[in-house]
Amino acid sequence: MSIFNQQAKNAEGQAPRRRNVGCLGGCLLFVAIYLITSAVIGLVMSSMMDTSTVELKENTVYRLQLKGTLIEQAQEENPFADLMNMMPYSAYASETTVGLDDILSNIRLAKNDDRIRGIWLDGAELSMAPASAKAIRDALLDFKSSGKWVIASAKNYGTTNYYVASVADRVCLDPTGQVNWNGLTAQKMYFTRLMEKIGVEMQILKVGTFKSAVEPYFRTSMSEADRLQTEQYLNGIWNEYKAAVSASRHLSEQQLDALADRYMGLQSAQEQLKAGLVDTILYTQDMDSLLRVYTGTEKYKLLSTKKMAQLDRPKSKSKDKVAVLYLAGEITDESGDGIVGKDVVKTIAKIRKDENVKALVLRVNSPGGSADASEQIWHAIQNVKADGIPVVVSMGDYAASGGYYISCGADYIYAEPTTLTGSIGIFGVIPNAAALRDKIGLDIDGVTTNKHSDLESNMIYKGMNAEEQAMMQAMIERGYDLFTGRCAEGRHVRQDYIKSIGEGRVWLGTQGVKIGIVDELGNIDDAINKAVALAGLSSYKLVYYPDKVDPFEEFLKMLDNTTEEERLILKIRQMATRPRIMALMPEVEIK
Repeated sequence: MSIFNQQAKNAEGQAPRRRNVGCLGGCLLFVAIYLITSAVIGLVMSSMMDTSTVELKENTVYRLQLKGTLIEQAQEENPFADLMNMMPYSAYASETTVGLDDILSNIRLAKNDDRIRGIWLDGAELSMAPASAKAIRDALLDFKSSGKWVIASAKNYGTTNYYVASVADRVCLDPTGQVNWNGLTAQKMYFTRLMEKIGVEMQILKVGTFKSAVEPYFRTSMSEADRLQTEQYLNGIWNEYKAAVSASRHLSEQQLDALADRYMGLQSAQEQLKAGLVDTILYTQDMDSLLRVYTGTEKYKLLSTKKMAQLDRPKSKSKDKVAVLYLAGEITDESGDGIVGKDVVKTIAKIRKDENVKALVLRVNSPGGSADASEQIWHAIQNVKADGIPVVVSMGDYAASGGYYISCGADYIYAEPTTLTGSIGIFGVIPNAAALRDKIGLDIDGVTTNKHSDLESNMIYKGMNAEEQAMMQAMIERGYDLFTGRCAEGRHVRQDYIKSIGEGRVWLGTQGVKIGIVDELGNIDDAINKAVALAGLSSYKLVYYPDKVDPFEEFLKMLDNTTEEERLILKIRQMATRPRIMALMPEVEIK
C-alpha cells in the first residue's frame, strides 16, 4: 500500500495536499525522462545526418593537442559524450582519449602533403608512457626531415611531455608556467601493515627472485632485487630522455642533470628561458601571432587530430592483407576492459579464416595478467604460424610477463628502447582472512568427503597448512616451467638460459635486444614492413582488429544504476576473483 493511500482524507473528502507533491514528482520525472530521451534521439540523428567531409586547404597547420589519455587505438567518436558529461555522477563522464595510431598516421600525412605547412604541439597534458612518447617524438623528427617546422606551446610541461616537445623548432612557455624537468621517480605502495591491521594475511606463491608484483603484500619496502631492476630501467628511461633533449636543445647531458637537480618545476619562466629549456615566453592565447609568422599568412587553417584522421588516405586495391591486431591492457580470461582471452582467440580464428590475410602484426601493450589466458592466446598465435602466416610483434609501452608470454612465439619481435618487457615469472596471491574472521566473530563449519575437499575455502578462511602450500607452490612452478618453455621454443634457445634471465626480472627494450628476448629496436611501422617482407608481398592493404567499440553500447553501459560505492566493491571483487596463477609485472608509477 502506498503512503498516499494511508493518509486520511480531509474534511471535504479530498486527498491531502501531499498527493499533489507526489503527482508533481511524477511529472518532473516524466519531463526529465522525456528531455533525456529527446537529447539522445537528437544526438543520434545529428550523428547520422553529419555527412560533412573534411577538406584540406592550403596553409594548413596540424594542431596536435597533447591533452587527455593516450591509448593504442583510437575509438569511434562517441556522440553521447556531452550528454554523459552532464550526468549527475562523475563516473558517467566520458574520458578524453587520443589514439596513438591516429597521431602517427596524421604526422605521416602531414609530412607528405604540401598543403600542410607545419605542426603546432598545443599543450603538454597528455598522459603517456615513455615508449609511446618516443614513437610520437620519432615521427615528429621524421616530419621535420621534410623541411617543415614544428612549434610547441604550453602553460606547463611535464617531463615526458617536454621530452616530446623538445623536438620543436621553437618551444614556447606561458609567462606563469614551468618546465617540470626534475628527473624521474618510480614509487610503489605497500599494503602489508594495512593488511595486518584489518586481519588479512596474503599467502604468496611465486617463482622468480625479481617477481616483485607480490612484494606490496608481504613487504613494507623494495627488496634489493626489485630496487636493482627498477633503478636500471628508470635510469635507462632517463638516459633516453637526456640524450634526446640534449640533441634537440643543444644542452649537454651534464647540464640537463644539473638543471634537474635544481628542480626546474619550481623555477620561473625566465629561468627556464635562461637555462635554454624554452625559446620564447608567450601566452598560449597569443599563439595566433606566432602562427601567422610561421605560415606567412593571416588566413592559415588549423586541423585537429580528430579532423586530420577524417582525411582520405591512399587506399590499396590489393587483395593481399596484413592484419594488425591490437592487444592492449591487462590479460583476463572471460571479461574486462583489456585483453580478454576468449575474445582474442575468437578474433584470431576470424583472421585465420580470411584467406587473403598473408601476415599478422601483433601490437602488444600489456603488463600481463592471467597465465591461462596468456597460454590460450599463445596457442592461437601458433595456429596462425602453422597456417604459414608470418607473425611479427610490435611492443608498446609494456610487453611484460603475460604480455611477453603472448609475444614470445612470434617470428620476429620489435620493441622501443624504453619498452618494459621480460618479467618472465609466475605468482599467486591468496588472502588468508582467518584473523579478520575472528575479529568480526564469523564461524565456519561443514563436512567433506575427502582430505582436501574444502581446500579452496580453507585457503581463505583458515589459511594453508604446509602440505597445501607445497601443492600450490608446485602448481606455480609448473606454470613457470611452461612459461619458460614457451619462451625457449619461441626464441630458439635453451630453457635453462630463459630461466637465468627470467626470474621475473623486468628489462628495457634495449636490454631485451642484448639478452635475446627482443630481435630489434623499432616501431609498429618497422613491424609491418618486416611482416610484409616475411610474407613476400609486393602490394598489400592493412586491416585492423579488434573492431572499435560501438559508442551506443558504451552509452548504454553508462546508464546502469551502479553507484560509486558499488563500482568500488565490484573492483575489489574482481581483484579477489583473479585467476590463481598470474603472469603480471609489478605495478609502478613513474613520474
